[in-house]
Amino acid sequence: MIVLGLTGSIGMGKSTTTALFAEHGALIWNADDAVHALYARGGAAVEPVGEAFPGVVVDGAVDRGRLAEALGRDETAFRRLETLVHPLVAAGRMTDLEAARAAGVKLAVLDIPLLFETRGDRAVDAVVVVSADAATQRRRVLARPGMTAERLEAILARQIPDGEKRRRADFVIDTGRGLDAARTRVAEIVGIVLAPDWKPPRRTLSGAAETPH
Repeated sequence: MIVLGLTGSIGMGKSTTTALFAEHGALIWNADDAVHALYARGGAAVEPVGEAFPGVVVDGAVDRGRLAEALGRDETAFRRLETLVHPLVAAGRMTDLEAARAAGVKLAVLDIPLLFETRGDRAVDAVVVVSADAATQRRRVLARPGMTAERLEAILARQIPDGEKRRRADFVIDTGRGLDAARTRVAEIVGIVLAPDWKPPRRTLSGAAETPH
């Protein structure tokens, strides 16, 4: 099984792009969805996050609004939260990938916004970066309910710049060129990575690659 890590800054079109990969039969694993499950009632992150940030658990689940307020009051809070949550996310991801491999899935795409920041690029066969020009990105993000220019800048400050992500990518999908161009590019990438003679550029770093594909 080939495992691709898909990433990109906010507003670049990751959700649309993962849907295009799904059209080719790829298994899609979404990091944000995994975190939501961990924060939900009965989730593995509820107790440790509640202990680290008193008052953020409501009715047995992590209240994301209260958590955001707690994070905003402490510059070190994000790092402490990541220390608690990232290992749980990684463990769930490995379990899901093992199940997919056992089921005969040929291609898995991991949608991880902070792929490089969390060094998740070391556990995939190749990295796909979803990108667009800055004007398109800003227009998309500011059109979201409740989003402000200040919030956008704060989010971008925690992410590796788009240019650096493109530089470190194995494949780039420019969603600023439109849906048809993105669909064509996804088809090209799928054809490349599923070719019998393709050699994954990151396989020597990938823990998943230790298991025969």
